[in-house]
Amino acid sequence: MRKIIHLDMDAFFASIEQRDNPAYQNKPLIVGGNPNGRGVVAAASYEARRFGIRSAMSCFEAKQRCPEAIFVPPRFETYRTVSEQIQEIMAQLSPIIEPVSLDEAYLDVSQQDSHQGSATLMATWLKDEIHRQTHLTASAGISYNKMLAKIASDINKPNGITLIPPNHAQALIDALPIEKFHGIGKASALKLHQANIYRGLQLRQTPIEHLVAMFGNKRGKFYHQIAHGIDEREVKATRVRKSIGSETTFAENLQQAEVLLDKIFQQNQEAFEILQHKQFQAHTITLKIKYADFSIITRSHSLKTPFKDAHHSFLWLKKLFEQVPKEKPIRLVGVTFSNFSKHAPKQPSLFDEPSA
Repeated sequence: MRKIIHLDMDAFFASIEQRDNPAYQNKPLIVGGNPNGRGVVAAASYEARRFGIRSAMSCFEAKQRCPEAIFVPPRFETYRTVSEQIQEIMAQLSPIIEPVSLDEAYLDVSQQDSHQGSATLMATWLKDEIHRQTHLTASAGISYNKMLAKIASDINKPNGITLIPPNHAQALIDALPIEKFHGIGKASALKLHQANIYRGLQLRQTPIEHLVAMFGNKRGKFYHQIAHGIDEREVKATRVRKSIGSETTFAENLQQAEVLLDKIFQQNQEAFEILQHKQFQAHTITLKIKYADFSIITRSHSLKTPFKDAHHSFLWLKKLFEQVPKEKPIRLVGVTFSNFSKHAPKQPSLFDEPSA
């Protein structure tokens, strides 16, 4: 029987903003547009959700529901960077990962023997490791198919973990409101309500012929199957790794060049170790700097031949650091390798290596 984990980050965009700015912590925070304009809510912290604020709601309505809410514009580059970091952690558990969005993914751990082969222990490790590295929380659901794993991850949010074993699945499905089924949208739920179908039990008791007549052959059969706990969809590992990196946020903002170079040296060592562990060779290195005002800049350099070792890559990072404005204090540095090749490394050209 398959073992599937569905990982769902808790209020992902809003939690990153609260993590990066202590003034936002424990406050109703909304990531989105101008509340006085026509913007919409991209994400809301749990403090804001208590007021009924949700994604896709107009920021104007959100402001009316919670006048004291803090509105911040989205920083998608930052969210993508954190998402990639989380997927790197997932890859330590299983190569079969299907990202659904920046903040959720499925993992098939059926063939993994780490953590005593227990999917629950794997999910617990995954949540703990994500929190250790990113200071963000996630919720995890575990079951024998994607639908049930998705349902499970939503049961104990935030920062929860739920297992739905086969012998408990049908009772849970029967009690589940139609709107909670992954794959049944608002329009389909309304149509089911009009047919007096409100929960999983009623859906299960509806003849498949009726569902096919209502929704067509494909969807009708799918709804019949999920009502019986059947979901044969595989976790599709379609993601191609495009970068490997490491970054760190400082407890206090830094400005001394020597101290910052030491931090960059550490991140370079960590990133290169991952690169070697994954047996990748990188032709591009990128230095990321985040300032105290949360502005971000990056500097990159590419070579015709791969970086041969961590010393080689750090020499280039020093060159890139020289190009970085240093008038403002810095709160984060990161190092990323990309532009991978599968070929054996050649002897580097003398022109590839800068002077120390």
